[in-house]
Formats: sequence, C-alpha cells, structure tokens
Amino acid sequence: MKKIIIILIILSSLFGVKAQSKKYRVHTVAFYNFENLFDTIKGANYDGDWLPNGAQHWTSKKYNQKLENLSKVLMQIGTNDQQKEAPTFIGCSEAENRGVLEDLIKKPNLAGIDYGIVHFDSPDKRGIDVALLYQKKYFKPTTFINIPLIIFRDKNKKDTKIEQQTVREMEDDNGETDKTEVVIHENKKRVYTRDILLVTGFLDGEEINILVNHWPSRSGGEKKSSKFREAAGKLDRKIMDSIYKVNPDAKIICMGDLNDGTYNKSVKEGIGAKLKKSEVKRFGVYNPFEQMAKDGFATLFYRDAGDIFDQIMVSETLIQADYSSFRYWKAGIFNKQFMIQTTGQYKGYPLRHSLSEVGFSDHFPVYIYLIKEVK
Repeated sequence: MKKIIIILIILSSLFGVKAQSKKYRVHTVAFYNFENLFDTIKGANYDGDWLPNGAQHWTSKKYNQKLENLSKVLMQIGTNDQQKEAPTFIGCSEAENRGVLEDLIKKPNLAGIDYGIVHFDSPDKRGIDVALLYQKKYFKPTTFINIPLIIFRDKNKKDTKIEQQTVREMEDDNGETDKTEVVIHENKKRVYTRDILLVTGFLDGEEINILVNHWPSRSGGEKKSSKFREAAGKLDRKIMDSIYKVNPDAKIICMGDLNDGTYNKSVKEGIGAKLKKSEVKRFGVYNPFEQMAKDGFATLFYRDAGDIFDQIMVSETLIQADYSSFRYWKAGIFNKQFMIQTTGQYKGYPLRHSLSEVGFSDHFPVYIYLIKEVK
C-alpha cells in the first residue's frame, strides 16, 4: 500500500509539472466609452459646447489632459502578473473624429505600442463615432466596413417606433442594379445614430471578426427608445449570421456601449446572448457580463443605480474547450481607484469631466482575454 501511495504521489507530481509547463499566448480585448472626446476645432457636427468659447470651456490644455488621462487607463487595462501588455484590441466610442484618435495613440503612454486605427465618420448629429484600435504587430485587418442602423421616428406621433424602411433598387451608369436607396416617407423622420463597425482580420494568423457598437441612447425614456436598441441588436445578429454563411466556424466578438443592460430584450432576444456557456448552441453568443450584472457589478451609474451597458460578447466558436486556437478565457471591468470619484454626491462613480476637473469618462472600460496554448 505504501508503494502504491508513493507511485501515485510521483505520478501526480509529474502530471503537475507537465501542466505547469504549458504556455499560453494571451491577448486582451477591451472596450471603452471615451465620453465626449472632442478636439478644440469647430467641425461640421454639433460640437459647439466643446470649443474654447463653448459651455464646457474646452481648451487645448483640457483636451490634452483628457488624452493623457485616457492613455493612462488604456495602457493598463487587463494587465496583471500574467499579462504585462496593453490591450491588443481597443474598441471605443464617443470619439469626434480620426484626428482625436491619432492624438491619443501619440501620447507617451501609448506611443511605443504602435496602434493602428479603423474609423469611419458616423451620421450621428454630434459626430461621435466608434472605432477600433489594434496592435499592428499582432493583428492584420483585411476588411472593414461601417454598417448603418436605419431607424425612423413618426413625425406625427409622440411615441417613438421603428418603421420598416422601403428599399428601391437603382441602376448605375452601366445598367447594373447593385445600388440601393432608402426611401423615407414624408411622415417619417430618420433617427441618425452611430454605425456598427465590422473589422475582419488575422490575429497571429487566426481570423477574427470584431463588431464595435454604440447603440441609440435612452433619450426620451427607456421604454420609448427601447425599439431603437432592439433594432440594433437584430442588426448585430444579422451581421453575425451573414458572417456564418461565409464561414460557419467564424470567431466573432461583439462589443460596445449598448445603452441597455445584459437582461434587456435588445441583448437577450435581438442578439440572443446567453448567461451560461452551457446554454450556447451552434452559432450562438455568450455574454460573460450578464453574471457580473447579477453579482452587482457596474460600468456606469445613474441616480444611484449601477448597470452594465458596456459589454463584450463572444461566439460559440470562442468558448470551446480546445485551446489549440484562440478561445475566450475570462472577463473583467477595469475600475482602478484613480478612475473613481472619492468625495461628494457621486462618490464611487466613475470620475468624469466637470468644469473644474478633467476626468476620465462616465463609464468604466471592460475587457476579455483570448488565450491559446503555445507548444
């Protein structure tokens, strides 16, 4: 019996050494709402408040401090004893234009990382856009496109509602009918919001698809505006299904400020996100932030109530148990003490901008890890 026990101990230690010898490549995928990252130059959008003579008294000094603050956060998201590097991917929202993103990645905290930028101007009336920053040494984008969310409000009614748009084929100069025009009826008014950004490329040789979102706000009330976000969720789902038609084994990451919680219809039914990995079927979506919300965590606060509007969801192909290719590992909310209001009415909230102080954002960023076994 003693010999058997000794043999078992030896075998156990050998297996332990083998397990410990496994090495993994880790990439951090982050999302951060920059909250009004405006420059000080008058643009074609409604940016009057964010000018030196505007309501926010937005000067070059304040703008540069905002960039410095954001860069301090971005360089640290997801870093720990095991992961030393800044995020490989950073999805972002509320950036006024490409110029502010170029200014951001030139800041000393980020300058040595060599981030690339994928950005399109959106039709949002304030001109705030979504974008994707990526480390060029790891990710090689092959295609990227901005996909508009086309929604309407009835001019003659107070209630907001989604109307089915009419699409008419149009002939181009060669007689081809490959163009479309959205026909807006006179009693309908389009609600201009942020486009959905889709970026496809290769992460260390593996194809990855990333959707970056900033869904319509709750302006006018959560209930009246919910149809807009439900439409956004359905559009995300439609994009995913289109990707699967080309590649049934595609790996997809869907991230953004959704202006809805993990439990809302837009997320649960529109995208079809699931709470548990075991619930996720083929072509399904797993949302690791739903359990965090149930556990009381938050990325933003409103009237003393916290919620998680900032979410990163992954396709079923990223939660499989085989780590021979990149898979989802775990998720988190980055909320270090220096990003938190420590006094006053909003103690514990994200430390945001005020007239007297240049803060960070009214949201905390979120992140996930992708890992792959290295042999």
